[in-house]
Amino acid sequence: MLKRKIDNILIEWKNKADRKPLIVKGARQVGKTMSILHFGKQHYKHVVEINFVLQSQFRQIFADGYEVNAIIKNITLLNPNYIFVPGETLIFFDELQACPDCATSLKSFKIDGRYDVICSGSLMGVYYQQIESNSVGYKEDYIMHSLDFEEFLWACGYNQSLIDDLYQHMREVKPLSTLMMQRMTELFRDYMVIGGMPEVVNTFVTQSNFGGTLSLQQQLLMDYEEDITKYAIGMEKAKVLAVYRHISSFLAKENKRFQVTKIGHNARNREYIGSVEWLVNAGIINVCYCLHELSLPLKGNYEPRLYKIYYQDTGMLIASLDEEAQEDLRVNKNFTTYKGAIYENIVADMLVKQGYDLYYYRDEKSSIEMDFFARSANHLWPIEVKASNTASASLKKLTDTTRRKHKSDIKYGIKLCSANIGFNGQFYSFPYFLTFLLRRWLREQE
Repeated sequence: MLKRKIDNILIEWKNKADRKPLIVKGARQVGKTMSILHFGKQHYKHVVEINFVLQSQFRQIFADGYEVNAIIKNITLLNPNYIFVPGETLIFFDELQACPDCATSLKSFKIDGRYDVICSGSLMGVYYQQIESNSVGYKEDYIMHSLDFEEFLWACGYNQSLIDDLYQHMREVKPLSTLMMQRMTELFRDYMVIGGMPEVVNTFVTQSNFGGTLSLQQQLLMDYEEDITKYAIGMEKAKVLAVYRHISSFLAKENKRFQVTKIGHNARNREYIGSVEWLVNAGIINVCYCLHELSLPLKGNYEPRLYKIYYQDTGMLIASLDEEAQEDLRVNKNFTTYKGAIYENIVADMLVKQGYDLYYYRDEKSSIEMDFFARSANHLWPIEVKASNTASASLKKLTDTTRRKHKSDIKYGIKLCSANIGFNGQFYSFPYFLTFLLRRWLREQE
């Protein structure tokens, strides 16, 4: 059983005196069901698990209304072995997207208060508008991702003392030892290839090698295509598939911006916005939007027609590449190829898993472009992802206060690369693998 961050989230939820039914959202195969069941068995005497996909007959339990006693009566009618004891029973409704009416019952369960309820399912985001309208004000949400790098380190046997040591070096801007740099870089390269899907990680850790991991990843890619074919509506199927199948090809280009005119004859961006949103809601991709100007706040300060698309899990990106690229990346560890897209994708993934939205900037007139941005309480932080250890002219310009012609929200910048920790008066340098600690570090910078 892999240790996950949701383990503590679920315990905190249970300890709330006025807890609401919890809805866990996330892509397929990120470990939602396993984590929830493990939590239930550890903290409740009785767990009632209902899967609306595998047990479609249970979709009828709301036929007599949404009053809790009526629902429980119908559940025990279908399965008399289920036990309901007030205060000691967790009801787990899995694959909620297959029975959106279930969400209407959450209000009744919250008001009744005798039983704790957790709901989950894949493709939750695709159906979430209907689910949300049925349960607004009477549920709590949590978004679960595949394993982040910290969880991957846990899976590899490392504990909190290592994490705290890494963070202390960031706080003190103190370079890591040669041994620490070498070992962490090696682990991070494994993580880039493996990604964070629990089954893939577990296979890698158990075997101590990559055997069978690629086939698991490629099966997941095919499962995503099957989901699109099965659940995307009408003519949208072709558009969603077209976007999905072109992600890696656009990341291989110099500017990496996704251009729908390149994927279909006479295609227009407005016709594909729904397709991109479908993939976002399905938990398959992350979207990075181009900022209008370099100022706070970030939300509302971007152009929705200009964006880059990244895989949510970098292991999925690498698995989507051709056999030659696979060998170069897995055998030769040559991650600097592919126009730096591997490093951009992994940084995007790590930022999203910390709760950041993704934004980039490109101004051809001033020759300034920047990969990502994050914010602290009062400042905007440009983040440059470099396949090499040199800083770009853009980062130097953005952080050079003597050359600014106007007031800027930017004070310092961040360069992510393979070099050690450092600061040159304008920007901080961190090795890629420390990206997972950025939000924690930025909170202390004010």
